Amino acid sequence: MLSLQEISDRIELQQLLHEYAGAIDAKEFDRLDAVFTPDADIDYRVFGGIAGSYPEVKVWLGKVLSTFPAYQHMIGNMEISIAGDQASGRVMCLNPMAFPGKDGTVQMGFFGFWYVDTYTRTASGWRIRSRREEKSFDYNVPTERAAPATP
Repeated sequence: MLSLQEISDRIELQQLLHEYAGAIDAKEFDRLDAVFTPDADIDYRVFGGIAGSYPEVKVWLGKVLSTFPAYQHMIGNMEISIAGDQASGRVMCLNPMAFPGKDGTVQMGFFGFWYVDTYTRTASGWRIRSRREEKSFDYNVPTERAAPATP
């Protein structure tokens, strides 16, 4: 049976994950300051992105995602383990992305992956301390594309 604290922690962590997806999809990258720890380590290399510290990755996200006309991050199947003020998780994501073609057309591609995270409780609430993507699949992604895909 879950304690009230663990129920509360799980709801807060789920909200944190939803805040990440909402900030990314709205291209409101400053909102990510309330999602990641300032020293978070992030690895988006599995689909051609970068790995680095949160400040580096935040700048990269703003540049790269502005090249895509549309995308969404649909998250679910949140496997979360909590141990006091630390937690870990594996969160499924389906990420359709519109890739602009050189001739003005748009091609929809799809990425399936998991976010593999560690979380820490801070004075301001739960934050992601580390994140890496683990690939499941990609489908209909252009072989030649202008920008790396999926954050």
